[in-house]
Amino acid sequence: MTTDNAAGKLALEDINLADLRFWRRPLDERAEAFRVLRATPEPRLFTLPRMPIVGQSPGSYALVRHADVAEASRNPEVFSSEPTATSPTDLPRIVERYFKSMIDMDDPRHAKIRRVVSRAFSPRMLSKAEDDIAGRAKRIVDELIASGPGDFVAKVAVRLPVEVICDMLGIPQKYHAQVVKWTNITVGYTDPEYIGAEVDYSSGAGKMSTLGMLRTLGTMSLAGWRLHRLAARLGRERVKNPTGDLTSALVNANVDGEKLSPQEFGAFFLLLVVAGNETTRNAIAHGLKLLTDHPDQRALLLEDFDGHIAGAVDEIIRYASPVIFMRRNLTRDYELNGHTFRAGDRVTLYYPSANRDETVFTDPESFDITRSPNPHIAFGGPGPHYCLGANLARREITLMYRELFTRLPDLRASGEPDRLQSGFINGIKRLPCTFTAPAS
Repeated sequence: MTTDNAAGKLALEDINLADLRFWRRPLDERAEAFRVLRATPEPRLFTLPRMPIVGQSPGSYALVRHADVAEASRNPEVFSSEPTATSPTDLPRIVERYFKSMIDMDDPRHAKIRRVVSRAFSPRMLSKAEDDIAGRAKRIVDELIASGPGDFVAKVAVRLPVEVICDMLGIPQKYHAQVVKWTNITVGYTDPEYIGAEVDYSSGAGKMSTLGMLRTLGTMSLAGWRLHRLAARLGRERVKNPTGDLTSALVNANVDGEKLSPQEFGAFFLLLVVAGNETTRNAIAHGLKLLTDHPDQRALLLEDFDGHIAGAVDEIIRYASPVIFMRRNLTRDYELNGHTFRAGDRVTLYYPSANRDETVFTDPESFDITRSPNPHIAFGGPGPHYCLGANLARREITLMYRELFTRLPDLRASGEPDRLQSGFINGIKRLPCTFTAPAS
């Protein structure tokens, strides 16, 4: 990535969001690239290189402004989630059978399936679960203190979200570590650590070899199959002996006069464990790094935790934007911000860019826990696909930070994070932390 020396700015022609190498760039370089794209009148079309097995993608227009992402989100009849919302390319059948879920559907079927579980994520139901979440957070901090400083992700960030979502689904504790492993693979499909396939960055396109693509698809499919198999095992038990968990609600639900198919149930189960685990754990980890890097904001939070925690959580989520994109597919011609999109076009909604839009946020590159208003769209824009678990994520982060900073006020990140190599999730794999253990 080069810069225009005359203007001292990033050169537009050197920005390629479809190049896997872009997502290895430092976060500040990515932010600058999105700033340049927001200042460009016409939306940019980014075409993925021809990939082995997958083939040639027709390309996707990048929606980078807050208003454009919000408008596309509000109009699902034009900006469709079908055939897929989470992949820049159409999914090969071997992968689609495991991963195509509610998030890749439009209403009315999307709405009917969403209603099956939406009650479990309502503020009223979550408030009933608050004592349980707080108790889990206390136990996690107890064990952190006992074990001492180390990897904050493994010791804290990953634990609370996976325990909570697994408990909601009725997944026994003995499977929790495997759930983490399998969900890491499903969202880390471009990270060699999780997928076992290195990307060939020596080529101009930064693409995978045929062997790498085969290994990627095989590893993803195996992780998906294992999660579906776990879902099927639990589902059979809940059909015979229903309980109050989400798995029971799903397998015994009536949608359009029929039950969910095994594929639909398995994919919805997979979606819940992935979404309920990955995004919240990354927000918790990003938050510790941000509060370490901005000691003034940390001091402000600790001076009045109850007065500032809600704003801090939303600012962490805005600034970090754990989910990088969702894809939409045009069902008809549509004019957006002066550009006419055609039926069949694809667009990619880039949340990190929308959440730094200078026409919406004052000084958007600053981390400010008192920011108000804070109309971020890190949980997705307005519309039917707004994150079902947004209230749960906010509650988990709040209760985890309350326990951490009440008992370990000098807790800090002690090094740079090991970041996930991904254009889909802004993830942190490892983050060293340090603290002074309280006197016993």
